[in-house]
Amino acid sequence: MATFGPDDLLDCYRRGVFPMAESRDDDALFLVDPEVRAVMPLDRFHVPRRLARTVRSDAFAITANADFLSVLDACAEETETRPDTWINDGVRWLYTALHRRGYAHSIEARRDGALVGGLYGVAIGAAFFGESMFSRARDASKVALVHLVARLRRAGFVLLDAQFMTDHLEQFGANPLTRRAFRERLDDALARSASTERFLAPLSGAQALQSIAQMS
Repeated sequence: MATFGPDDLLDCYRRGVFPMAESRDDDALFLVDPEVRAVMPLDRFHVPRRLARTVRSDAFAITANADFLSVLDACAEETETRPDTWINDGVRWLYTALHRRGYAHSIEARRDGALVGGLYGVAIGAAFFGESMFSRARDASKVALVHLVARLRRAGFVLLDAQFMTDHLEQFGANPLTRRAFRERLDDALARSASTERFLAPLSGAQALQSIAQMS
């Protein structure tokens, strides 16, 4: 049986599906194609007032692609609220390969030099597919998300796929799309291009909020 590799994974994203595993100890992968897809509106992203103060204060040092593997591994950690994870060894290998090829990116949040939050996802054309996030300190992953949205907008991205609707994402303005509507948005985003250089460029909290305010 042929090995499912990085090129296959990219093809899945282009078709609007993504892989998961049942658990960290399960070697098998399966493809997910939700009937309802969560999409984060890059032009109407909502930052709650208290969170905006935290972002503006630069309480966390935010970087991009500074430690992708550590973010990936942190997203795979077991926690009290997440006793198991879909990130198995095969998933880790696939996304590490995409990172080395320039498709997978991470946002890191540090406090006093320690990695306390972050997220990662895949960029193709002007579409960004959010995969997973983690937090070891209050608001760390939320601040990382704010910086992600600001960087995506600045770099020319037009679609941020959040996969499944949750209460956590809804507070930022995530919208549900039907499978068909999502694929129409996806086809448009894949036909466009975005700037990796602008995505990776440093951004302060105040600059991130300014960028988001200019979208609305």
